[in-house]
Amino acid sequence: MWFTAFCDNLAMTDDLTLAQPPAPGRTRELWLQHLAGWILFRDVRDYARSRLSSALDDEARTAALEAIDDAVYGLMMVLDGITGGLKNDDWSVDLHTSVRLRKGTAVIDQVDLFEGDGMCMGFRYWLEGDFGETPIVSLP
Repeated sequence: MWFTAFCDNLAMTDDLTLAQPPAPGRTRELWLQHLAGWILFRDVRDYARSRLSSALDDEARTAALEAIDDAVYGLMMVLDGITGGLKNDDWSVDLHTSVRLRKGTAVIDQVDLFEGDGMCMGFRYWLEGDFGETPIVSLP
């Protein structure tokens, strides 16, 4: 897949170059959601994994890796609106996160992840390295 060139490179996403966005429509909408997942996996999951001590034994390392994935999945549940809201008889609060495509300072397209296809659903694919057919970053 397109992303395998980046699997061992722990550069943060701001050190990479965004690929050319797909044309407007469903392909772009999915691309933006995969892009959000990719950023969270790179800048949250991979960062946490890279910070694990080399002194951990295999059992502790496995437990730590599972805990990182559980924490990222918990974040995905908040982004999907499964958890993370508070309410009383009159008021409610929920968290919305958008992924926005900009050209210069203009917002060209955006997807509210709360209203998207589901970050929790994408999570299982992303664990397998599947971030969609359309490249997210330009290959060197």
